[in-house]
Amino acid sequence: MCRNIHTLHNFEPAADHDEVEAAALQYVRKISGSTKPAKVNQAAFDRAVHEIAHITQHLLEDLVATTPPKDREIEAAKARERSAKRFATT
Repeated sequence: MCRNIHTLHNFEPAADHDEVEAAALQYVRKISGSTKPAKVNQAAFDRAVHEIAHITQHLLEDLVATTPPKDREIEAAKARERSAKRFATT
């Protein structure tokens, strides 16, 4: 869907409010087709971001992990490595 929305479940430390809000914002931008809504749509846009962030936080709190939490630094290093391979120039 959107490359800027990252998995937030089962990380140590857990996703904070800013990460959840950023994911909600990216989701709303994607489905609305707008990165900056018109003034007439701003309230609906902001409300959607807030509500999606709220329900996402509930979802993350309710999910049960069966595997050990992932380390953010290790996962970020893996992502950088994948990106370097993907976009390497030869």
